[in-house]
Amino acid sequence: MPAIQLTPAQRKVHRAEAHHLDPIVMIGNDGLTPAVKKEADAALKAHGLIKIRVFSDDRPAREAMLQSLAEDLNAAPIQHIGKLLVLWRPIPEKERATDEDRMPGPRDVKVIKYSKRGGQRPEIKTLRVLGNQRLTPGGNIKRAKAKKSLSVKKRHQAD
Repeated sequence: MPAIQLTPAQRKVHRAEAHHLDPIVMIGNDGLTPAVKKEADAALKAHGLIKIRVFSDDRPAREAMLQSLAEDLNAAPIQHIGKLLVLWRPIPEKERATDEDRMPGPRDVKVIKYSKRGGQRPEIKTLRVLGNQRLTPGGNIKRAKAKKSLSVKKRHQAD
């Protein structure tokens, strides 16, 4: 399969995102083995954007490795700088079975509280909100009110 073609602007964005990443896959003296390709493929499925470190001093060989990986894994070569190779491939969508009865689970919410004094930084907290809780406008977590059960008399009248 041919490698993904990106515009220079897209490549620039991915280069900026990859700047802070650490190399995930290492290519040693054996070169580009099937095990290395398998690990790079798994890393691309998980992360989408990866760095690969090559322990070789031969620049043309590293360039050939980048092109070979890009073609074999259907990825876009982003950058080759020094002994680092950067590859990108869109992360595939995970297939999930929709369950109608299932309620949402816990979610993490960022709460920003601004200071009453203008010059101070806002306080940022990450709170975990469970399925039976809600977040108030003041940034506090409250439990959802339980449904009140009807008395036997009212239940009988409703029928």
